[in-house]
Amino acid sequence: MLNYIWSFLLLSGLCAAALLGNVSGDTGIVAAILAKSKAAVMDIALPLAGLMIFWLGVMRVMEKAGLLQLAARLLSPIMRRLFPDVPGDHPAMSAMIMNLAANMLGLGNSATPLGLKAMTHLQELNPNKQTASNAMVTFLAMNTAAFTLVPMTAINYLNAAGIKGAHQIIVPTILATACTVVTAVVAARLYGRLPFFALQPDDLMESSPAQEADGGPTTTTTITPRRKFWLIALFVAFGACATLELLPATVRADLLQNTGLSEVVAQAQQKASPPPAAAPAASAEVQIEPTWKRLMNGGSGLAIPIVLVITLGVGLARGVKVYEEFVEGAKEGFAVATRIMPFLVAMLAALAVFNSSGMLRLLEYLLRPVLSFIGFPVELLPMALMRPLTGSGSLGVLNDILLRPEISEQLKFTAAIMYGSTETTFYVLAVYFGSVGIRRIRHALAAGLTADIVGMGMAVILGKLLFA
Repeated sequence: MLNYIWSFLLLSGLCAAALLGNVSGDTGIVAAILAKSKAAVMDIALPLAGLMIFWLGVMRVMEKAGLLQLAARLLSPIMRRLFPDVPGDHPAMSAMIMNLAANMLGLGNSATPLGLKAMTHLQELNPNKQTASNAMVTFLAMNTAAFTLVPMTAINYLNAAGIKGAHQIIVPTILATACTVVTAVVAARLYGRLPFFALQPDDLMESSPAQEADGGPTTTTTITPRRKFWLIALFVAFGACATLELLPATVRADLLQNTGLSEVVAQAQQKASPPPAAAPAASAEVQIEPTWKRLMNGGSGLAIPIVLVITLGVGLARGVKVYEEFVEGAKEGFAVATRIMPFLVAMLAALAVFNSSGMLRLLEYLLRPVLSFIGFPVELLPMALMRPLTGSGSLGVLNDILLRPEISEQLKFTAAIMYGSTETTFYVLAVYFGSVGIRRIRHALAAGLTADIVGMGMAVILGKLLFA
């Protein structure tokens, strides 16, 4: 199916560019193809390689420390129902849990390496290495559903646009994404039964032996009482310090001032970078943020440090050689990023042609009467069309909507909910399937777009109910 969609994006864009005179020039399709091809490698793939190297190293340590297996056991009743074809003790289960948890916490690109690792494990169980399995389709459908607890990006843009009460989109976004997740799972199950998406006889192959889990058996060394004491001490010390992230900034300033640490920090900063300016005094007035914003920002900022402290603490307590295991797991990160480069270039170039040619504007014009008839705000049509295609493009559309004075606050809140409750479906499918060489995606795109449509519809309904 991606063959036809990719061809449609390119061919319709080329025809529209020739019709509207958008072939050459700084804003033409040629410049857009070259710019997006470069951005796919330099701005996405290479930064993603760094994230891949880091997170695959962390996951290796977590696996050796037994944390991934613990997470898989805790959530196995739910995961086994969602993925009946995946053994409960397979590494794919824990990798999928980590990815979905990262998406819930709004960790953004940090969730992608975890998802690519999960796809690698699912490919081990896949009997046909070029056709998506049912487990892969369900996993990617849940990814594109993008269940989110805290839509921090949308909240930050609302605040930047000067819209009060940005935190009000949290509950609507949770409700909308809950509906998209249920829709994604149900759609993946139902579409998979249709003859059009079924595995064809010539697709079936003998199962290849599953690759061994990375690095052999997981370390299960019992934690001695002495190490347990130091592990608890580490958690208590970090927890006490981390609590400052959730308290008003004045609490940290007073603590540093009373303990004399503020002078030490100021002197250290002056020695490190003398001329520009002395470090501000700890007692200086600190801007006070709203409680809800402080708690959300603090919780989001602590998510990754908490994972690292638990991983390293438990790993050391169980005698895991954390540095060596991290390096061993990180080795495959760059190789994965390299494998997805062609898929990124292909998809982003096609999307660039479709957008810069004027074809997207023509499609908006054609769909406006239909959307007006069903009650979908025409002002949000650019967001609805752009969101499944590109993250940066939809973020630009969101920013444009929020800054336009003629658009009501209700529609601005609705646009933010829509952004937080949907995902860049085409990008996700291209990257995740490309990382493991899947060519026949079956019903993954249909399930993902169905979830996107439900998410957009729920965003409009909740926007009218809560902000009208």
